[in-house]
Amino acid sequence: MDRFFVVTGGPGSGKSTLLAALAEQGLPHMPEAGRAVIRDEVAAGGTALPWSDRDAFAARMLAHDLRSYEDAQTKDGVLFFDRGIPDIIGYRTLCGLGIPSNLSRAAESNRYNHHVFIAPPWAEIYAQDTERKQDWDEAVATHDVMARVYQDLGYHLVPLPLDTPERRSAFVRRWIAEH
Repeated sequence: MDRFFVVTGGPGSGKSTLLAALAEQGLPHMPEAGRAVIRDEVAAGGTALPWSDRDAFAARMLAHDLRSYEDAQTKDGVLFFDRGIPDIIGYRTLCGLGIPSNLSRAAESNRYNHHVFIAPPWAEIYAQDTERKQDWDEAVATHDVMARVYQDLGYHLVPLPLDTPERRSAFVRRWIAEH
């Protein structure tokens, strides 16, 4: 879907902040699966968490992202995704988990715009929180794996500038208008 744009990268690189700025400008987004699954699992006392059961966590993220992709098809206009289905491949790769065939099929059949915005690691804004427990080295490794996964799936990366949310959102809007 040419109107579906993914914003990916490592944790703590300003993706969600950028998407919030774009939403304030009338450009909606589909929320990140990982944080939603963590909140749901913690609230329910579940174990499909990255620190408890990574395989179950990845499966729950895929189910969430497939629903998000289906929901997005009912919406009009440009729509952003806070990570996409290929991010789950990246997550499983980082965890040393195999890539199940249903995940590979989902990544191939649920396509986004062939240009993907990627937020580079940014030490000055990186911070851990109750849902983001990765350290800096893991954040950098995540960026690198996501870049490789998206490229392997035929996407072209558009690096985001290390700049304020307002300037980043202006960059994204300008880039989309020009392409």
